[in-house]
Amino acid sequence: MMHKLHLLLLAFIISFACFSQDKKNEWQLKKSEEGINVYSRKTENSSYRELKSVFYVKTSLSSIVALIHDWESYPNWVYKCGKCYKLKASKDTITHYQNVVAPWPFENRDFVSSTVLSQSKITNIVTINAFNNPKFIPEVESHHRITEMRATWTIIPLKGGNVQINYQLFVNPGGSIPAALVNMAAVAGPYETALHLKEWVMKKKYQEAVVPGIKEPK
Repeated sequence: MMHKLHLLLLAFIISFACFSQDKKNEWQLKKSEEGINVYSRKTENSSYRELKSVFYVKTSLSSIVALIHDWESYPNWVYKCGKCYKLKASKDTITHYQNVVAPWPFENRDFVSSTVLSQSKITNIVTINAFNNPKFIPEVESHHRITEMRATWTIIPLKGGNVQINYQLFVNPGGSIPAALVNMAAVAGPYETALHLKEWVMKKKYQEAVVPGIKEPK
């Protein structure tokens, strides 16, 4: 009997510890304006927080994919992007370069990212996963190369032509920028990017886009 009680107590302690860890790392709402919700959460083995924005647009799936794949347009709608261009494209993967304008007195950052697009045949949900590829090209003078970064666009078709967009991002900017300063200012990035995406995707160029392989919901 005592053995069973010990096992039950041990199971309770383990469950409580797991629950506490989940609560500790759960998403916290940091900003909610203009139909855009921005969340952040702690990440393991890092002082920098992971970010997520959730927002809605009435448009096609192709229009959003076309905008996200229009790398040269990024300085117009991606927060603090000074330059962006495609480096290489294959059937499944696109690799691009992007620089980030940092506040004085810090060095500008840059990164090379490879993205992979997929679409569920059942739900029509489009996912664009980006992973860091820092050694793809040599480092650029006067820029600090970001070596730790991951991002995911999740584009979810809803009823009535509406689309839910989830953007999840983790970046370790490296260098001498204090983590506390980065975390304090980080919410502005996903919010401003989402706000400008909602505007830019409505341009004729994207509204008329038909991306090969993207199936629109009926």
